[in-house]
Amino acid sequence: MNEKTNNKYQWLSRSLRVVATIILGQTLFFKFSGASESVYIFEKVGQEPVGRIGSGVVELIACVLLWIPATTPIGAGLALGTMSGAIFFHLTKLGVVVQDDGGLLFALAVVTLLCSSGVLWLHRRSLPVIGAKL
Repeated sequence: MNEKTNNKYQWLSRSLRVVATIILGQTLFFKFSGASESVYIFEKVGQEPVGRIGSGVVELIACVLLWIPATTPIGAGLALGTMSGAIFFHLTKLGVVVQDDGGLLFALAVVTLLCSSGVLWLHRRSLPVIGAKL
């Protein structure tokens, strides 16, 4: 891979990580502060308060790991897993629209899932154990 191609992928990776981190970081405030919408969501899925705080902790860890070069794919995997769970609950128990949000939370979960998937793909060779085989 030449230097120009490498720089393009670095820029793409950085951009995807910025978007994912902004979205995850913004939702952390609502989870940790016990915002009414966040409490409602986790009550609806039967995981309040442990699920709300627990998923917030996992998202915080994902945000940090996304920016440490050696752990970027692990952070992306954590974000991907967390957003998969969020999307699952939107599609099964919550609905796409939650408390008249117009589907914003669902859309943010999808965007974060796509960004973290992209980061994971770009950094797949750095994954512990299986990365060298990819």
